[in-house]
Amino acid sequence: MATLKLRRIAIDTYKENVAYLHRDCATYRSEGFQALSKIEVHNLRDTHPVVAVLNIVDDANIVAPGELGLSEQVFAQLALPEGHEVTVAHATPPDSLRAVHRKIYGETLSYDDYANILQDILGNRYSKIEMAAFLVACAENGMEREEILSLTQAMVNTGERLDWDTPLVVDKHCIGGIPGNRTTMLIVPIVAAHGMWMPKTSSRAITSPAGTADTMEVLAQVNVEPDKLRQILHHESAFLAWGGTARLAPADDILIAVERPLSLDSRGQMVASILSKKVAAGSTHLLIDIPVGPTAKVRSHNEAMHLRKLFEYVGDSMGLQLEVVITDGSQPIGRGIGPVLEARDIMQVLHNDPQAPADLREKALQLAGRILEFDSDVRGGQGYHLARDILQSGRALVKMQAIIAAQGANPVTYAPAQLQYEVLATHSGTVNMIDNLQLAQIARLAGAPLDKQAGVDLHKKLGDRVERGDVLYTIHAEFLSDFNFAKAAATQHSGYQIGATT
Repeated sequence: MATLKLRRIAIDTYKENVAYLHRDCATYRSEGFQALSKIEVHNLRDTHPVVAVLNIVDDANIVAPGELGLSEQVFAQLALPEGHEVTVAHATPPDSLRAVHRKIYGETLSYDDYANILQDILGNRYSKIEMAAFLVACAENGMEREEILSLTQAMVNTGERLDWDTPLVVDKHCIGGIPGNRTTMLIVPIVAAHGMWMPKTSSRAITSPAGTADTMEVLAQVNVEPDKLRQILHHESAFLAWGGTARLAPADDILIAVERPLSLDSRGQMVASILSKKVAAGSTHLLIDIPVGPTAKVRSHNEAMHLRKLFEYVGDSMGLQLEVVITDGSQPIGRGIGPVLEARDIMQVLHNDPQAPADLREKALQLAGRILEFDSDVRGGQGYHLARDILQSGRALVKMQAIIAAQGANPVTYAPAQLQYEVLATHSGTVNMIDNLQLAQIARLAGAPLDKQAGVDLHKKLGDRVERGDVLYTIHAEFLSDFNFAKAAATQHSGYQIGATT
């Protein structure tokens, strides 16, 4: 078999292995490869190949005939120098694809099916197209609750599992869909100031303008190694970090990378994703927040109750003590939508600033109170008052400052992006509806969360009286193209409904 010389192609293909061959390469012609087919790259001295998706190029400046180009991710996996000789062959389709096909046709899959699929995904044996087929099949055909449990268990078993060697490790998760709503960054310092352990590993945004990790990154480092996180937990009782560095349910991180551009967030995948991360992170007690509203992720109380039962079934089966609360999702929580604006709201609440958004403060206290009641020394019904005392006394602020310092304070001081557009009320009346989805979309078009300074700053909330020409919200963008996209979307539909004052 002819050999090819490795060439490093400086392209970040984000969790997908990609290889490049020149169209005039003899190997390309003789082996009958096609663009987007999968190939195995063999080191001549190693029997374990690396699998990649093949791209064909016509520019010898990128890859010359006789060379094999590899994207950054594959090059790092292969760990060979440029110029090293390798061979390529057609990749053998993973056996687990048969299970994906069965799911596409509506069959129920077993734990072994899901475990094999995830192992092949981790082994880079799936293209993004095949992963998308798996995700869509699960979303469209639905998953029985036993399937969701199997997927959750398989996700946990694909990575590492933390053990904090203590009987009470608490966590909280909101299923999302509500812009702002950054209660976690208030709950963690309140709970930690009480002395309960809350090792908070959070994800980055999938379909929202910011995730907890995106917003925390405005204040502190979130890519923290597990050993350092353990030290921080022992000193501060909590941390707020991105979960990717800890290799907790790593197959889920790969699937999330496919879900994000598809804006796909099916119920079964969501439950498995959330609970696998919590179990792998060593949580023993978990509070789940399900916001319900006409433009939230969950639209009806019946749907929320069904989701609650799924969480409770899988959580109980995984050994979690789990409580689910159903909250108001009729509008954004807080004023800021986007990492910098949300971080501002959080620090205002922690500083007991009179200008702090009252709804964000109140919801955080309610949820923190429920978590504090996981402590057997806190009587039922007393959690809220304890949380409020911790916040008002300044203890929560001191704890947050300590967590930021321990993780490494961000040396960059961010301010809201300078390109600004004010969206005005077209007539007088009372705000009687705010479209969560539209405002999240406008914030994302403005550049959030990748541009941390971008987003939407709300000036009016439900029930507020407005006059014609009043500012409803301000769009912030860093780049002119994003600014124009967001402005056009807001002009077409502001996301606000203003009715006659009663």
